[in-house]
Amino acid sequence: MKAVICGAGIAGLTLGWWLGRGGWDVLIVEKAPGLRDEGYMIDFFGAGYGVAERMDLLPRLKEVAYHVPAVCWIDSDERVISCLDYDAMRELLNGRLLSLMRGDLERALFEMRPPGTDIRFGCSIAEIHSTAPKADITLTSGERVRADLLVGADGVHSTVRKSVFGNAEGSAFRYLGMQTAAFIFEDAGIRNRLDRVKLLTVPGRQIGFYPIRGDRVAAFAVHLAPEHTRPSSPVAKIQRIYGGLGWIVPDALRHAAKLPDIYYDDVAQIVMPRWSEGCVTLVGDACHAVSLLAGQGASMAMGGACALAEALRKETSVEAGLARYEAEFRPSVERQQAAGRRMANWFVPASQWRLMFRNLTLKLMRVPGLNRLMLRSAISGADI
Repeated sequence: MKAVICGAGIAGLTLGWWLGRGGWDVLIVEKAPGLRDEGYMIDFFGAGYGVAERMDLLPRLKEVAYHVPAVCWIDSDERVISCLDYDAMRELLNGRLLSLMRGDLERALFEMRPPGTDIRFGCSIAEIHSTAPKADITLTSGERVRADLLVGADGVHSTVRKSVFGNAEGSAFRYLGMQTAAFIFEDAGIRNRLDRVKLLTVPGRQIGFYPIRGDRVAAFAVHLAPEHTRPSSPVAKIQRIYGGLGWIVPDALRHAAKLPDIYYDDVAQIVMPRWSEGCVTLVGDACHAVSLLAGQGASMAMGGACALAEALRKETSVEAGLARYEAEFRPSVERQQAAGRRMANWFVPASQWRLMFRNLTLKLMRVPGLNRLMLRSAISGADI
């Protein structure tokens, strides 16, 4: 059986591992020239943690994980409002929580690929002609491939979704009114000022920084934006939006201006009535992005990829396997998406009074007993 996977991110690499181990002939195409280091630090727990355990990937992930003692929210004068105790969160999760850079997780999955898996960078899908039970695919290289299964694991702006389902940015794309940016820079002075993750929030904007290996600092920003149009210059956009803030923000923005590019995208969810058409299906953010507001994106990507491979293994036809995959995994996706929508006003408050209310809520986390109660609430939606 031949499978073509579009996208060598977390979902695509995980699916490639499971299908390859199951005897499939796997081709993964990725439009980027190589593995990407961009992205945020992620809280890795829930479904993905269990999948990584089954793949025997945890030892490698623990090697590249960071110890995050706490995430602290600060005000414009750098005064700490409240901190989320990650050691307490790990305890509630029975130690099944890792703090990982997204790029490190992706690289670990790439290193684990089964022998014989064909991964082609700088290559994507140009045309798709799907007539069950086969899909005829033309790659951007000009090569033609016939596959028993075509999977779009190519993210929120999926090429496969646009080609087969007809909505890349249409009805499936649920924009949550925010845009986000991330970049990494080197500055020993700033890094030495950061002993933990620190987030500065003002009405309509939030920017945070955390130390990573070497003298590097990772920056993460999210802001309200009425339209989801990617700016021609993401660096100019974040300079305009965050340029008036103090603390270490001005120095970080100067570093961003020296970078060749930064990560910049919409905060959105993908909501579709169905994930499959014939022998074509979607996995990960291509069909069920939960958004950074819910967290769990990487974990859900791995969970969905594993669920797809398991469903295909259990059924006698590809189409039956795809139907089973969606029926079994969709409820988890819908729970996480609902949690993300509930977080929107809390994550980046639009007004000063909303920010004051959010800060008051955060301060309650310092009250003995309430801290653990709120942590339990934060992780209650996860499939663990």
